[in-house]
Order: sequence, then structure tokens, then C-alpha cells
Amino acid sequence: MTWTLPEPMLTTPVSVPDLRPGCAAEPKWDGFRALVSVDAGRVVLRSRRGTEMGPSFSEVVAGAVQLQDATALDGELVVWDASGRLAFDWLQNRLARRGAAAARAAEEWPAHFVAFDLLRLSGTDTTSWLYRRRRAALESVFAARRLSAPWALCPSTTEADVVREWLTWASVGMEGVVFKRLNDAYRPSARDWQKYKFRETSEAIVGAITGSLVAPRTLLLGRYDTQPSVRRPHHHPRPGGRCCGRWPTRSGTGRSSVDRLVILRRVGQPGKTCRHAGGTRAGGGSRRRRRPRRLRTLATSRTLAPRPPRPLPTDVPLLTSPPH
Repeated sequence: MTWTLPEPMLTTPVSVPDLRPGCAAEPKWDGFRALVSVDAGRVVLRSRRGTEMGPSFSEVVAGAVQLQDATALDGELVVWDASGRLAFDWLQNRLARRGAAAARAAEEWPAHFVAFDLLRLSGTDTTSWLYRRRRAALESVFAARRLSAPWALCPSTTEADVVREWLTWASVGMEGVVFKRLNDAYRPSARDWQKYKFRETSEAIVGAITGSLVAPRTLLLGRYDTQPSVRRPHHHPRPGGRCCGRWPTRSGTGRSSVDRLVILRRVGQPGKTCRHAGGTRAGGGSRRRRRPRRLRTLATSRTLAPRPPRPLPTDVPLLTSPPH
């Protein structure tokens, strides 16, 4: 019987980061959920939704020679920048590349597979094993095989003090903490793990919206700083440039409508930036700068109404809850 990768086990959001008795905690990475399998020399690198990602991440496929045959792992694909911060934009940029472009991207933005679960070991399906046993076996695999890049072992703890320390890691791109029961098996598609996500909030002025107020799809945001006008995001920021005020910052976030109404990360606080990886437009065409043209001033006999006064930040109502 041919063994195939199972559907990934999923999470349920929680509002407090409490480590309960009988549970372990792991950091939540800002990357792509991925499962990898090595069987008779064939490597499968699959996304959470079943997309084959091997062509985009050739260095991870090549690194599978370090793994024992008939082994499968669950984890997260991540990219770190030079400062040690997780760079999701670079990771997302790599997903669209193939062939020579993917190879160049692998050299410029190498990806790592952060393993947090063991699904198969030497031909034995381990999904029925309890978490504590799978975790011990996963650590043994890393130690015995002396795994190195692109492989990384996800930390795990049963100590509340360690969890509190992880909660300070938002500045390096960590998304939160995942809680798993020590005596649980790996149940494909079941939302039995718990996920606490960091919430970094900031007030902003909503200039435009697509979708409805209850379930917005995208927001165009602005905010006042030390300058007299509202800071607006560039429509197409240059690679590495500043981007303050477009939400969501990625496609396919899967956030709920309640999450969307809470303006979370990268809202363009004064002095705060988010990196833009560049690339082509959403429609696939290239970007070109247009030379500005001077417009003629036309005489008119019509009386124009005076320009209305600029609103102050206090004049803008807060959108704090869904409208009724």
C-alpha cells in the first residue's frame, strides 16, 4: 500500500496565551505551512492546501538527502532576512518563481523548513502516536542525522516562563504561540491545536474600502504624523521602499471579518516601515514610470466654491466594531 501525506492538523484561535496543564507550546512562524515526504528518493513538498511547492524551493528538495528514507515532516517554510527577522514578503515572492528564476531566488533568499511534527519514520506512520512521543522521535531524528540547513527544529516547551519570553518576539516576525496537548494523536484536518496570535493595533483613517464594512476585502489607510497632511501609501512601492497603509499586506490571508475590522500590522506608524519585495503587478504586466506632463491653465468665468477646510484627525469617527 502506497503511503501518502495526510491533510495537515489545524488550529483554533484563542484570545489568551495561557499554557494549560498537559499541553506544550511552540512558536507560531510567519511563513508557509508545508509538509515534506521522502520516499524511495522521491521528494514531495506540499502546501497546506495541497499545492506542490518543490519547483519554487529547490534548496529544500535538495536538502532532503539529509533525511532518512520513508520519512515525513510537518512544519513551516520561512525566510530570514539579514537582520534575523522573518521576511514573509520575500517568501511570497519566491513562491511565484520557477526554473532559473527560482534558483537565483534560492541563493538570494534561502528558505528553511522549520519542522514541528513527525508524520512518518522509516516507513512507520506516526500520526497515531501521542504528541509527546512524536516530539521525542522528531528530536532524535535531528540529533541522529545531524540535520543542518535548510532544516531547523521548532522549539517546544512546557514552561510558562518560556512562553512569556516568546511573546516578546513579535519584533523579529513571530506570529504568536501554538498550544498542543501532550496526549493527542495527529488528527488530519482536525482543529485541535490552539493558536494565539499577536495583536499589534494602531489607529488609522480609512480612505477607501472594497467589499462591505462587515467583511472588507482591502482597505486603503492613512494617518497623520508630524507633517500637516495625511501620509498615503505608494500604489506601487519600489523594492525595499516604504509602504504605509494598504491592507491586507498579503493575498489570501484567510482572516475573519472580525479580524479585518481590527487594523493589525504594518499600518504605517511614523518611523515604522514594511519591506516590499517588488515584482510585477497583480495582472502580470510590467511597471513603468510615466513622465509627468504639465497641464494648461484655462480661463473660466464660472465662480468656484472655496475649498473646504481639511478635516482634523478628531473629526474622523473611529471604526471600532462592525456596523449594525
